[in-house]
Amino acid sequence: MKDPLHEETLTSDLVYDGCLLKVYRDEVHLPDGKQGVREYIRHPGAVVVIPVLPDGRLVFERQFRYPVGQAFLELPAGKLDPGEDLLACARRELQEETGYVSDTWRHLGVLHPCIGYSNERIEIFLATGLTHVGHAWDEGEFLELLTLGLDEARAAVFDGRITDAKTITALFWAERELAGGIPSS
Repeated sequence: MKDPLHEETLTSDLVYDGCLLKVYRDEVHLPDGKQGVREYIRHPGAVVVIPVLPDGRLVFERQFRYPVGQAFLELPAGKLDPGEDLLACARRELQEETGYVSDTWRHLGVLHPCIGYSNERIEIFLATGLTHVGHAWDEGEFLELLTLGLDEARAAVFDGRITDAKTITALFWAERELAGGIPSS
C-alpha cells in the first residue's frame, strides 16, 4: 500500500555538482494533488565510530568545521568513497583520524542528520579491542584527540561542549551498548 504522505517526483534537475555535494531542485506531485518544489542535497553517506578504549573511555576529536566557523568536539567520522563498503569506511576513518585499529566491530544503526534538505545517512559503528598504530590524516586535515568517559561525554552534551548531531546520536547508542560494561564481541 502506498504511503498517503508520499510525494512523487515529476522532474529532477541538478543545480550544482560539487566535489562532495550535489544540489537538486525537483518538482513533485503532492498528496493533495497539487505540485510543489523540493530543493535538497544528495550526499554520498558517511560513518561515525564509537571507539572504546580498554579502560572504557571513548576517543574523541576536536576539529574546525568551516561552515559554522568553530572547532567541534565529535566522534571520529567520515564520508563513504564511491562503492566503498560501510565497515571498510569505518575502519579507514578510525585509523586515519585517531591512529587506532579495532579487532571488534559492531554496526549499531543509522541516523539521518538533515532530513529537511539532505538525503545524508550516517551509519553508526562501535569499535572495541583498540590498538594504536598511528594516524594517517588527509592533507589539510588537522585534529586534536582526547578521551572522555561516557559520563563526561554526556555532561559535555548537556553543558554545550558537544553539539554535533551525529556524536549526540552515537552517544545515545553508546549508553545502551556500554551499560553493562565494555562488550567483548
